[in-house]
Amino acid sequence: MDIDFPLVLTWAVLICGALWLIDAVLLKPRRVAAAASLEASGSAAEDLERVLTEPRLVEYARSFFPVLLLVLLLRSFLAEPYQIPSESMVPTLEVGDFILVNKYAYGLRLPVLGTKILDIGMPERGDVMVFVPPHDSRYFIKRVIGLPGDRIRYENKAVFINGERLAYDFVREFETSIPYAGSRIPVREYTETVDGRAHRTYRYRFTEPAQEWVVPDDGYFMMGDNRGRSEDSRVWGFVPEDNIVGKAVAIWVHKDPGWNLPTLARNRWLN
Repeated sequence: MDIDFPLVLTWAVLICGALWLIDAVLLKPRRVAAAASLEASGSAAEDLERVLTEPRLVEYARSFFPVLLLVLLLRSFLAEPYQIPSESMVPTLEVGDFILVNKYAYGLRLPVLGTKILDIGMPERGDVMVFVPPHDSRYFIKRVIGLPGDRIRYENKAVFINGERLAYDFVREFETSIPYAGSRIPVREYTETVDGRAHRTYRYRFTEPAQEWVVPDDGYFMMGDNRGRSEDSRVWGFVPEDNIVGKAVAIWVHKDPGWNLPTLARNRWLN
């Protein structure tokens, strides 16, 4: 089950803040007034203390509110960690990588709603971007290939942007296993260069039909680096500008699935 942590965090902040506010405006004045009446009647000090003691729930809300608010602000406007769940960005990102996402690189947005409140920058070709795709409510991570207005063509496993073929350099050929199939298939690794920025991609030998798209004014064309195992804009279309979450900037820790300890061996900045 996927948990929308930003939504849960936002509700936690709102609930804690509301409880603290209700106590400060309504309940605390009543406790003070009751304590004043008891003091005037000569009640014992322990009775006054008992009346003035705030409810345990309010105490927790007052203690957690500033911490939760700080975490919400940091995650919403500065940086947020994500874990890579699939092989769609291999070899750049592996399953188990924890990445740091710059939340202000493409403008400040309201938490949960995603409404942009301040323009700072725009996605560039070659960026690794976290977003919400048009067909799913979960976070995806892919590489920006097409900007608004670009004509993208995918033919013979090569990408053409506005009629110009991207530069490719062969790196190696190897075999990889197919999950649950019990067989191995050949894979070719290439270095692909987009606007002077190089990254590695995987190609598979199965046939793919040529396709062409024109990116709309408010959309982006996204592709995974593991081209044969990535469900991306070739399948579900363009990413609306309003669905952008942030720019992936670094791998800060890696943990293989299962009972494995985290490692810093893959720590690095992303292109």
